[in-house]
Amino acid sequence: MSSGSPATFGSPFGLQTVPSSDTDLSTMTVEEESIWSHVPQAPPDAVFGIVAEYKRDPCNDKVDLVVGAYRDEDGRPYLLESVSAAEIRIANTKLDKEYLPIDGLKEFRDAAVALALGEDSLAAKEKRVMSIQTLSGTGALQIAAALSHKFSPDSTVYVSNPTWANHRGIFEAAGCKVATYRYWCGESKSLDFDGMVTDLKTASHGSVVVLHLCAHNPTGVDPTRDQWKRIAEVCREKRHRVVFDSAYQGYCSGDLDNDAWAARYFESEGLEFSITQSFSKNMGLYGERVGCFMQVTNTPQVAEALASQAKAIARVTYSNPPKHGARIAAMILTDPSLRAQWVEELKGMSVRIIRMRELLFHEMQEQGTPGDWGHIISQKGMFSFTGVSPKQVKHIVSKHNVYMLGSGRISVAGVTEGNVKKIARAFHDAVVSSTLET
Repeated sequence: MSSGSPATFGSPFGLQTVPSSDTDLSTMTVEEESIWSHVPQAPPDAVFGIVAEYKRDPCNDKVDLVVGAYRDEDGRPYLLESVSAAEIRIANTKLDKEYLPIDGLKEFRDAAVALALGEDSLAAKEKRVMSIQTLSGTGALQIAAALSHKFSPDSTVYVSNPTWANHRGIFEAAGCKVATYRYWCGESKSLDFDGMVTDLKTASHGSVVVLHLCAHNPTGVDPTRDQWKRIAEVCREKRHRVVFDSAYQGYCSGDLDNDAWAARYFESEGLEFSITQSFSKNMGLYGERVGCFMQVTNTPQVAEALASQAKAIARVTYSNPPKHGARIAAMILTDPSLRAQWVEELKGMSVRIIRMRELLFHEMQEQGTPGDWGHIISQKGMFSFTGVSPKQVKHIVSKHNVYMLGSGRISVAGVTEGNVKKIARAFHDAVVSSTLET
């Protein structure tokens, strides 16, 4: 065969032709378009799309206030000492890597329930609580959504306005109808409690209501204990199916029990509810995907039935949860010395967030930024819903390379003593510039 002739060879798909070295590849065409050519490009994720923009920015003085992950004083990812110590112990024991049961590591699940509901939970003692280990809080919400759609397909799911961007998507992907209840008052930059209660009262009986257990994302505004009592009363009257999203227990106030008060009050009042629990923020286990879905019921029989259904959903979704992160969390929660160390680290993270809020507020006061910015201090948790407009956000990003969500939400964890003046200047410039334009 001459060097200029194409070669053929056999394969499971028949004779295949290989271009010779003399073939002009630029003239070759694909005879058939892809069977996937009709698939459109999905829009970028609201959060990770901006993170990608931040990473592409060549500016050496840029600031990331987007990602909901804790950072230390130098703006670097923070590995908790308690987590590091637990990992060393686990490594030294040379544990196996076999599959976990579908519902996960029992030691972890039991400890997660005790963390959320308290060691003295009557529902847990009476076996009225089912639990399943999940792929962090997102996976727990997927279990909640799948159960809602399968066993209450006509119920509307209500999420706060605003809420974490993924809430709507998770429930809609499961086939649920999603609506909103009022939560944030833009004028007062506080909770629209009257509007919230009115919407929950007018919602159809048996609606699914997603509540943030603490450190509401994105507003940082939580109900008071008296307001929680009123919310519980309305949910009881309307027989709503409550889902507590718990992503920040202990991280919000530095007090594990205080941050879980609402769920424990609901239990004490005899309400049935679920909790979608994440250990990403309060243990820094972001990449380990450690979470738990639990449901408080009125009878052990109901809890057992729901557990079977949750496992059936998990089996066809991801089959078994990961082991390593669950082992870390279980060890920290059950070992007295590691738990004490973790609690102190939680307090430290919470204190730093509060201090950064105060510093940012102080810097804006020093610059005389127009408006009332007291909400930056009064809000809780990782995020602050600053109240700046999308136009002002665009100015802050383009002129100052300070990256944040278009809604005006910032991650206070991204604020440090080294960049707080820059952030305050960026906000001041955006607010003054928009004032002059009007």
